Parts: sequence; C-alpha cells; structure tokens
Amino acid sequence: MGFTELAKSRFSCRKFKDDKVEQKKIDKILETALAAPTAVNKQPQKIIVLTDEEKLLKLKECTKYTFDAPLCFIICADKSKAYIRGYDSKNSYEIDASIVTTHMMLAAQDLGLGTTWVMAFNPKKVEECFNIPDNLEVIALLPTGYPGEDVQINPLHYKSVSLEEMVSYNEI
Repeated sequence: MGFTELAKSRFSCRKFKDDKVEQKKIDKILETALAAPTAVNKQPQKIIVLTDEEKLLKLKECTKYTFDAPLCFIICADKSKAYIRGYDSKNSYEIDASIVTTHMMLAAQDLGLGTTWVMAFNPKKVEECFNIPDNLEVIALLPTGYPGEDVQINPLHYKSVSLEEMVSYNEI
C-alpha cells in the first residue's frame, strides 16, 4: 500500500485483542521512531515500552484511556536535549516527540496493528508510577495492539476541513 493509503487507513483504535504484540514488531516500530526527523537531529525523545501486565494495570491509575491494549508506549522528551530556536527561544521538544509518535503510529498501522494517541492523562501520576526522571516530560501515551474484531471507527475520523479551507498559496 502506498503512503497516502497507509495514512488514510490509520484510525484511533479504541478496542484491542488480548494478543501480545511480537517483539519483532515492537522493534520495527522503535526502529521507525529512530528514523523520524527531529530539529537539528537532536533526538530528544525517550520511549518507555510497557508490555508487562502489572505495568499496564498501573497505567490505568494515570488515564482511563488505555483501552486494555496489550502494549503501550510512553513517549517522553528531554527539553535540555532539544533544539532551541535562536530568534525566540522556542524549544522543539514537543514537536520532535510528536513527529516521532506519528512515525510510530504509521509503522504500527503498516504492521497490522492499531494505535491511539492519548494526551488525556495525569502527567504527575505517570511520572510517579513509572519513575520518569525530572529532565523528561511525558508527551503522549500510545496504546498499541491488534484491533478488536468489532472495533468501531469514530465518525469524527472521516470529518475534515476542505483543502480550500486548509490551504492558501503565497498569502493568507
């Protein structure tokens, strides 16, 4: 499948099978994360992989949006390792981690897995439960696994603005 078809086929999967994700597939997703572009290639991301049932249960203390996935990636970023723009001191850490997360979601889709980008979590609780050091900020949770047999695609997935509304050439 071509890239556009891959991107269009990805959706927020909110129901997963209990089947464990093979280590080979986890490694492929992480390899793709390494290929993601980051500002000045600083690569400020740090990824925690949760596969242990006890750890996945602990995650439920941090968010109600785990969807009982058998795998979850916690994507963090180190502000001190990220590029800082000279003009206005804008730090790229959140953007970099977001690009990495997007690459991971698309890699998972390509491998027949589903994902959901979760931003609705208690960051302090995640830091506490998973011993996240002070230099890292948790950016996203990425529950991942094989989509459930009767997984429903949220109708909002198909809603988007028109190209005319989104795009302008040469000026606004």
